[in-house]
Amino acid sequence: MLISTKFSKLLMKSSIKADYACRAMEVLALHHPGVEPLCIDEIAKQRSIPANYLVQILLELKRNGLIKSRRGKAGGYVLARSPQEISLGDILRAIHGAVLDLPHLTDATCPEEIKRAWRRLKTVIENEADSITFDKICAEARHPASMYHI
Repeated sequence: MLISTKFSKLLMKSSIKADYACRAMEVLALHHPGVEPLCIDEIAKQRSIPANYLVQILLELKRNGLIKSRRGKAGGYVLARSPQEISLGDILRAIHGAVLDLPHLTDATCPEEIKRAWRRLKTVIENEADSITFDKICAEARHPASMYHI
């Protein structure tokens, strides 16, 4: 079950940090299984990410086991797992702790039937985020859909 883009924009406001993390992961996934790690400046340049901000993001992704780093002159970053094993949901959890944070689920004044509705929606969004893997994202990058002009 797909959620319309318009609805998901109303429900979940994505952060620039999450967007940059996804951009960086796409670069690393497109490079996979490259033996040579990519340096921060190279990743930043390819996807227009401020390098100083990217450092913080890559540290979080590394801490969550999504990427590995190598120190030194020939150092940089590579994926810790294959692109088909890393999802958009993994990135959101690494950056924000959850795909969709619904603090009102613990609010005692929120009626239980509303909480059930929120839980169902959360499940749908999490399942969708987990189904979008970086091998699929890379496939779209390598073979963009044809555009038809009238």
